[in-house]
Amino acid sequence: MVSEYLKQNTAEYHDAAEKLFNSEKIFNKTFTLEDYKKIINTNYLMLLHSEDKIFGSLSDKYSEKLQLNDRKKLSLIEKDLKSLSLESRAASHHLTFDNEHEALGAMYVIEGSTLGGNVIAKQLSKTEGFDDVTFNFFGCYQENTGPMWKNFKEVLDTEVTEENYSDVLSGAKKLYTFLLNVN
Repeated sequence: MVSEYLKQNTAEYHDAAEKLFNSEKIFNKTFTLEDYKKIINTNYLMLLHSEDKIFGSLSDKYSEKLQLNDRKKLSLIEKDLKSLSLESRAASHHLTFDNEHEALGAMYVIEGSTLGGNVIAKQLSKTEGFDDVTFNFFGCYQENTGPMWKNFKEVLDTEVTEENYSDVLSGAKKLYTFLLNVN
């Protein structure tokens, strides 16, 4: 199953992202509003440079099976930027996906950030200093976070054949690398 293959082969990138964003501070309640601004700004830049390219690379069959219209997050994170008084930007980096399998790999990174983001939103909503924060991006699926993740993984595992695993992994690594190096 490609979802397990991705999880195993991107673990070091996932761990690096958690370290970059000081994730351990979220759970010991020392995460600050400045830490949150960093994580939102970096995820914003990731979405700004990738969302349209990912969605534009996917065939119609994925549009329906993945409910792509319900998975767009750029406008949501732009609301978070505004509420945090952060500036939006124009895309300034060249990021491409060579085929639809790379786009699916990149989407794996974004959907995974949503899954983790739901946990982050719940934890931070109980942390001092976050009373007025709206979690538009991290709370985008609300109670549907689990089912949306499950649907995404099922579509990947059903539609992606083993000969395309390397392309899917390539797309995930491209977006993780971008996320870890943008600012």
